[in-house]
Amino acid sequence: MSIFEALLQHDRVPNFYRVENTRSAPKLEDVAAETRRVMQESGTLEQLKPGQSVCIAAGSREIANIALIVRTVCEVVREHGAEPFIIPAMGSHAGAQAEGQKKILADFGITEEYTGAPIRSSMETVQVGVTKPHGFPARIDRYAAEADWIIPIGRIKPHTDIRGPIQSGILKMIVIGMGKQFGADICHAEGFPSMSQNIVEIGLEIIANTNILCGMASMENGYHETYRVVAVAPDKILETEKELLPDAAAQLFGIPYEKLDLLIVDWIGKNISGAGMDPNVTGRSAQNGISRPFAERIVARDLTDEAHHNATGMGNADVTTRRLFDKIDMEQTYPNSLTSRDINGFRIPIVMENDDLAIRFALHTITGANAESGYRAMWIRDTNHVQTFYVTERLLADTAAMPWLRTDGVALRPVFGSDGYFTGWERA
Repeated sequence: MSIFEALLQHDRVPNFYRVENTRSAPKLEDVAAETRRVMQESGTLEQLKPGQSVCIAAGSREIANIALIVRTVCEVVREHGAEPFIIPAMGSHAGAQAEGQKKILADFGITEEYTGAPIRSSMETVQVGVTKPHGFPARIDRYAAEADWIIPIGRIKPHTDIRGPIQSGILKMIVIGMGKQFGADICHAEGFPSMSQNIVEIGLEIIANTNILCGMASMENGYHETYRVVAVAPDKILETEKELLPDAAAQLFGIPYEKLDLLIVDWIGKNISGAGMDPNVTGRSAQNGISRPFAERIVARDLTDEAHHNATGMGNADVTTRRLFDKIDMEQTYPNSLTSRDINGFRIPIVMENDDLAIRFALHTITGANAESGYRAMWIRDTNHVQTFYVTERLLADTAAMPWLRTDGVALRPVFGSDGYFTGWERA
């Protein structure tokens, strides 16, 4: 028996109950057809001439239908006689390495074979202007700068840490994504409170000095499904993003409870969220502090393969496992810390040998509840998927008060293998 097994021998992981979120949400049934329609109605395609090159910029998040959207954009461009190619637009991700960024695109299905377009990955940037009033150099990917036209593709949603009228969307893709490590670094230089303002200032400078054909954006419902795509002329990007951000925020389901003692998260990773797990869901942000659901402890069980060993955001967890810890590559992770000027989000949590000990360690250190009173605990897959989750008995009354939540009332016991890692559920 290890020292931790001895110290935690009287702590037990409680039973949980499966909960389904049945809330209705808007959803696009034919994403490709809608992508094609909005592009054709944008009034921008007639500018294309046969043989012109068009740079399609795609990012590093697990955006619903992103590969299909990119492929459709490439098809529409080719149908107008132009020649599309794709670049990774993801700032300093993948250790700020060109080949690593190309691999991230492949994880999302964005390959030359699927899209029919070549992928050109470089970290080299070209200066296209200087902003006013702050004098920021505006730089973009070299391949993008050399193209006849550019189509940045992003997702409009609340950012994990940025606050303001412009957060995640087309402008952020233009400034930080296409700006590569340089663009991400200079935009973060004054800290997150200035980010929204800096994105606008640098983004408008880039738009004024490059040939952006149109901006493409998708929006997702609370089930991580595409419910809208838009194609926006460059001079309408800023006002369109301002108009759409509140609607994107309203679609998020998040965690329905006011207060948690413990939140268990199966997976964190940069593909899921720029912060590993979205603070808009967990209420835990290295930049903005703790908010609803005010979880006293968070356990992160594992790191996604698609994160490529980048454990950004692990500092927002209190306890993790040896499995996750062993996957961390500092050369993949810390470039994001340097670029974002964020230290707290990159701190290593308490490391326990397995899931069982990690959860029991978190339970033992909770001060707002105990085994006798019962714990307000919630177990989720990741912050992109909260339509099915598990809660402890103490949250059942709160669950029943929300008619869109359904549970069969069957108590389930988490099963841990001989190595202490979670293997599934069984009736208690």
